[in-house]
Amino acid sequence: MYELVVERHFSAAHFLPNYPGPCSRLHGHNFIVRVYVRGAQLDAMGMLVDFGVLKKALLALLEELDHYNLNDLPAFAADNPTTENVARWIADELGKQALGGATVHKVEVWETPGQAAAYYPLPPAA
Repeated sequence: MYELVVERHFSAAHFLPNYPGPCSRLHGHNFIVRVYVRGAQLDAMGMLVDFGVLKKALLALLEELDHYNLNDLPAFAADNPTTENVARWIADELGKQALGGATVHKVEVWETPGQAAAYYPLPPAA
């Protein structure tokens, strides 16, 4: 089994309605996103997936979040834009894309240097 990881950043604001604390007010983060993909087979070039393909796919998603208020985005219309839900959204959206022989294993979203959420998507149904 092979595993690749790419890391990218984005900045966004959000607030958590009905949260009993300061996060109920509008605030922002400089998020760090790490995406881990896994697979058992390498392609003819000896790659699981080209890093460029993976980075391009992630950057396209992060452009949908970067410098926005996450609460205003359709992706979070039904869910609070918590770090957990951001990680799930990224994993779900990346999972819809062709990534060679790789599948998304884990997405970490760091909202500060000391705290992060990770999401592990369920393996595809056989």
